[in-house]
Formats: sequence, structure tokens, C-alpha cells
Amino acid sequence: MTDTTAANYDLVVFGATSFVGQILARYLLENYGADKEVKWAIAGRSEGKLNQLKSDLGAGAASLPVILADAADEPALRDLCGQTRVVISTVGPYALFGETLVKVCAETGTDYCDLTGEVQWIRRMIERYEAKAKESGARIVHCCGFDSIPSDMGVWFLQQQSEATFGKPCQDVRMRVKVAKGGLSGGTVASMINVAKEAGADPKLRKELANPFSICPPEHRSEKRQPSLKSAEFDKNFDAWLAPFVMGAINTRVVHRSNALQGARYGKEFTYDEAIMTGKGTKGRLTAYGMVGALGAFFTASAIKPTRWVVEKLVPKPGEGPSPDDQEKGFYDLRFVGKTTDGKTMITKVTGDRDPGYGSTSKMLGEAGLCLAFDVKEDVKGGFWTPASALDGKLLERLQANAGLTFEVVETR
Repeated sequence: MTDTTAANYDLVVFGATSFVGQILARYLLENYGADKEVKWAIAGRSEGKLNQLKSDLGAGAASLPVILADAADEPALRDLCGQTRVVISTVGPYALFGETLVKVCAETGTDYCDLTGEVQWIRRMIERYEAKAKESGARIVHCCGFDSIPSDMGVWFLQQQSEATFGKPCQDVRMRVKVAKGGLSGGTVASMINVAKEAGADPKLRKELANPFSICPPEHRSEKRQPSLKSAEFDKNFDAWLAPFVMGAINTRVVHRSNALQGARYGKEFTYDEAIMTGKGTKGRLTAYGMVGALGAFFTASAIKPTRWVVEKLVPKPGEGPSPDDQEKGFYDLRFVGKTTDGKTMITKVTGDRDPGYGSTSKMLGEAGLCLAFDVKEDVKGGFWTPASALDGKLLERLQANAGLTFEVVETR
């Protein structure tokens, strides 16, 4: 187990030269400095690229330490973990490049967070390394970007408000993306293509991906049928048409795991789903059906080898993504509708002030890592956690104070 009292750094950004890694490094430098109250370093496999990143970050990064380690080099990763209390990993697709670092963190007692949205990989990591993490004391927290902090912490916030207002949690919660503006990076697209590729080759995995409790402890299940939007649908709560939300496949699983790890705080028969609002009337309806068709075509083409190369030619490559200006102009507004068992309703919203996938994700990921380093409660022992179950109110405070997120109650009735 890592002796955290002897660690050189509070956190290390592994994969710092990746698209998100660079944004994250700039965020940490601008908000926390290079060697002030937070001791941190950048890490990756290319010394040249890491030094170029320091140069791009400016004079303030001159004292920023560099650690060399490849994602597949276990001895180098062990050395890295011996120097830090927390590792933030941006090296994806995680199913291809992420396992060795999770293994080493679990074995050495080093806290870890990432921004994966690859539910099949998370399940494998839990099965293989949770026992080790519990033994060593490592807190492993996946999904600390747009998938799934706004959803996970949004439900946590709604339930806190419901308990305070109604005296009980909402047993049914629906998240609706009211608006989101921002582009996709090549890394995210590569992860989505890899999930489709794995699922296309494995019927067992396809069945698992349809299970909303796939990353919950085995004993946590619900007899109540979970909602799952497959096609266009009209939502009376918001008088708008809906289409499936591509991130819902991971977000719903994370929210259910949060409920399980909090002792079914949201209820043993808790139901949850996500969708994106496409507008009202005929235009909203046609947009919804168009999105359904586009999503289906993307995943079908990505799953089949003869057409996968066409998709890969058309989409952004790893390392590519929205410009700094586009990140600044991006934003999102998510609405949560919760209903209690006795019919009371609460509507809340979560907003972010940057593009969801990168400008906002980098800030959320950085604050999650800092929360792991400085704010985790003593009763959060080693194991695989979610943002809400491990970081709860402390993370909410950080997100609102530093990361440009807001959490608000809109309506109760």
C-alpha cells in the first residue's frame, strides 16, 4: 500500500498530453499553480510531448514535474503510484489502455479517478480488482467527466432536496437534456466505436449492456421494470419530444450503483432514465426520429468490420476535438423530474458553463481528483465507488465554487 504521507504529489495527471489531459493541465495550473497548495505532476509515455505541453502552458509551468510511464509498463506505473496520493487518468479508450493502471492503483492503495464511459470495462475492473482495492484502501472512482458527474450528482442533489422538502426521496427520477452545445473529441468517438465493436462480437456483452444494474453489487436488483427509451417519445412534463441520450447507457448504470452503495437510499425499487429533448410539435418529432435513426446507424456501422472503417474515416481522430473558442461557447442545461411514492414532484436543474465533453469535463475531472486528495470522508474505505457515493456534498461544493456548475430547485408540487 502506498504511504500517502510520504508521497511527493497530491495528484498526478496521467495522459497529460491527450486532448482532455492538456485542458485539465491548463485548468489546474491556472487555478492552483504548479507548486503551491496543491502538489501535482504530469505523466505520460513521451518526454518530448510532455515538455512541449509545459512550454505551451507558459512560464508558470516551468517547475511542473514530469513523470515518464507507458500505460502498459507496470513497473513504471508502480513507481508513479509510489509518488502520489491520487492518479487522474485520461488515457482512453480505457478498455484498450486502462487496465494496468487500475490494477496497480488497486494493489498499491493509490486513489484513482478517470472519465471513462465504457460500462463493460468498468464491470470487468470491479470483478478483477475490487477485492484488492478494499484490501489496500484504494478508492477507485470512474466516470468523473460529463459522463457521469452531472447525472450522478444531479440525482444526489435532487434526493437531498426531496428528503429535506418531502421527508423522503423520489423513487422515480427522469433526466432530460434541455440543451447542450459542444463537440465530440476523437477519444470519445474511439471509445464509442470500441464498445460497439465488442458488443457486435459478443452476444453475452450485448445482453449485459441492456442490464441497468450491470455494475451494481449482485445483491442489488429491482423487481420494478426500468424505463429505457428506444425510440422517439413525447414527454408531458416538459411538453417536448424526446430521443435517446447517447450517454444514458453509462449514466443510468452509475446512478444505480450510487443508490446501491448508499444502501438503497433512493429506494429499493428506484427507477431512472435519461433522454434528450428535441423540441415541440412536428419539428421536435421529426428531430427525435432523425436522432434515433442516426444513433442506430452509427452503432450498427461501428459494430461491423466492413463498415467500421468508413465510420473511422468520417469521425474525429484521437487527439482531435473542439477548439478553445468552441469550448468557451459551449454549455448545457439538464432537468431532473423526481416523483415520490405519494405523488409529490420536484424538478431540479444542473447547468455547466463550457462544452460538456471537454471544457466542462476537464474541470469536473480535476475537482474530483482534488476531492479525492483532500475531502474524502474517513468512512469511505477502499473499493470501487461512484462520484456521488464517495465524494457527495464536498464534490458538489467544489463543482459550484470552481467548475462552473450550478444545482438548483426549479419547482415543487
